[in-house]
Order: sequence, then C-alpha cells, then structure tokens
Amino acid sequence: MNNAYFVAGTDTDVGKTVCSCAILYAAQQANITMVGYKPIASGSENTPQGLRNSDALLLQQASSVSVTYDDVNPYTFYRPVSPHIAANEEHKTIEFDLLSQGLTKLKTQADCVLIEGAGGWRVPINNTEYLSSWVKQEQLAVILVVGIKLGCLNHALLTAEAILADGLTVVGWIANQIHPVTDNYTAMITWLEQHLPGKKIAEIPYIPINTSDKETTTHQQLAQYIDLSLLSER
Repeated sequence: MNNAYFVAGTDTDVGKTVCSCAILYAAQQANITMVGYKPIASGSENTPQGLRNSDALLLQQASSVSVTYDDVNPYTFYRPVSPHIAANEEHKTIEFDLLSQGLTKLKTQADCVLIEGAGGWRVPINNTEYLSSWVKQEQLAVILVVGIKLGCLNHALLTAEAILADGLTVVGWIANQIHPVTDNYTAMITWLEQHLPGKKIAEIPYIPINTSDKETTTHQQLAQYIDLSLLSER
C-alpha cells in the first residue's frame, strides 16, 4: 500500500466523500492508520469555530488518528462553487506549497493519507492551473470514483484517459450507485470492468441517509464493501 492516495471523481456529486469515508473506516478495521485530507472545500457553514465544510468534517471523524480541522482542510470556502471562483470572491490564492506542506505533515501522523479531490479531475483553482496539476506534481496514486448513472461510461473513460495522460496511475476504482434504481446497472459495471484501468476495489450500493448520525453509521457499514488488498496489487 502507498503512503498516499488521491480520490478523484468523474464529476461533482458522484460520492467521493461517501467512498472516501468507507475507505477510511475499512482501514480502521484493518488496523491501518489512515487519515483523510480535503485540501480544498467549497460550500461551508459559519460556525463558532470558523468556516466548516461537512465533507471535511466527515473525513476528520473517519480518520483513525486525531487531527485538527485545519490539518484536514487548509482551504475552506463559503460558497459551493468552483474553487477558482470561490477563491477569487474571497480574495485568496490557492498555493500548491500549502497543499504539499499539509500532506507532508499528515504523512508523519499516519501510515497513509487519503486525499479527497474537489469536483472532477480538471477542476480549476485559478485561470491557469488545476487541482490535478498538484496531484501530478506530487505523483499521487489515484482512486477513481464513478457515480453509476446515465453518461457515466463516457465520464469514467475520459477521466481515466486524462489521469493516464498526466503520467499518473489509476490503482483502483469504485462503482458508487447514487440512485435507488439504475437502468442497465450490471451491463455498465461489466463495461467499466473491461475498459477502466486499475482494480475495482468496491461496488457501493445505494443507501439513503437522512441525518448526520445515520451518515456516520452508514459510512462505517459501507466499509465492508471496500477491498483494500487490491490496492497492493499491480
């Protein structure tokens, strides 16, 4: 197993956080110390402690070591928009050096760091750079989350091709059923198994979540679908 993985999505709202938390809880069950890292998060709430993003909080809670919120999420933006728009609105600059410093610090606290991306692979952080540029700089192994829905085959293959074109490796992928009923589900999974690089490390079923307490419990239950051993196979 590598000391860091980047969780990329085929689009926004495909379940990166659900899958990331499932991986983190699976690591706990396997006695692997793994910590979640959400370098950039848009869409947050004002709290007495400051801006807090719900996805980053879930990653913090699912981590097997105790870390501060700022360690998990160095760039927190209020509006749920693309990071380059949010940063511009708040007069901030997203710096790769800060992202790398945060990753280096977390690597000293756990066996593995699980880094959740923002949006899709080519999400911009300014007018000339993308979050994927930082992933390439760090030479991170990638886990791809595919939200199973109409259009996902095209999105998944294009994303995988872009990752490979950046010289990176898709070490595994997760099929996440984001709707209660999905037409041609089995046929789509079969096609993805035949065409995507890397191992299918999980099929996550659709489970409705109504409250934050149930959300945590559900993520713990979803850990059973994750096969971490496949990440060590090449």
